[in-house]
Amino acid sequence: MTALSYFFVFLFYAATAVFVIGVARKIMQYARTPAPLKIPTTPAPVTQTGVVFRMAREVVLFSSLFKSNKWTWVFGWMFHFALLLAFVRHLRYAISSDNILWPLINNSLVLAAGQYGALAMLLGLTGLFGRRIFVDRVRYISAPSDYLMLILIFAIATTGAMMSFVTHTDIVQLKSFVLGLIWFNWQPLPNDGLLITHLALVALLMLIFPISKLLHAPGLFFSPTRNQVDNPREKRHISPWGQAIDDAEAKAKA
Repeated sequence: MTALSYFFVFLFYAATAVFVIGVARKIMQYARTPAPLKIPTTPAPVTQTGVVFRMAREVVLFSSLFKSNKWTWVFGWMFHFALLLAFVRHLRYAISSDNILWPLINNSLVLAAGQYGALAMLLGLTGLFGRRIFVDRVRYISAPSDYLMLILIFAIATTGAMMSFVTHTDIVQLKSFVLGLIWFNWQPLPNDGLLITHLALVALLMLIFPISKLLHAPGLFFSPTRNQVDNPREKRHISPWGQAIDDAEAKAKA
């Protein structure tokens, strides 16, 4: 193995550790943050089952974004759906041919959808980037990191699309490299400049993900405006720390 292969082996182990630990830490922080008030965005469901369906609509269909801005919804949903297609397509590098999922992942329709999904991803990113430039109120609240994050993801999608449509890499050796990372049986990385650039950008995204606005992905599930039942008259809402104060006061009076 070359020094470059060893570098990427340790780079991806480090990036994975930062990604997993960072996201897990942030989720724990979200879970521990008190929600002292009933603040679901109305009209809101009045049952827990309704909340589950509401969250499902938010995650799958981006329902609130659809109501807010149709053009943003089109480009945002296009990007996220294309990202899902790309993820499914990339699974073929991480599972062996005897895996139960292999016939589904290696299906020609799935592979084609993932390949052309890269173009849809680029189109969605272009729309989201244009929104930050040409919409005054969005440009006003946009920080440099917002633009840099879009540029980073755009560069990842571009290099990935180029390997599909312009110049191809050795996917057999690439799969051996990825499986070697998973099973700690390290294999050499293909000597392909475009692939190396693509993987370096992916590792960079993994490293900065836990400290970026991309954390809206897990954060959505902890949003009190979305995950609360609209029953303030039927049931008093007391946060855990508020309940502890009530219990202490009741004990003091006893």
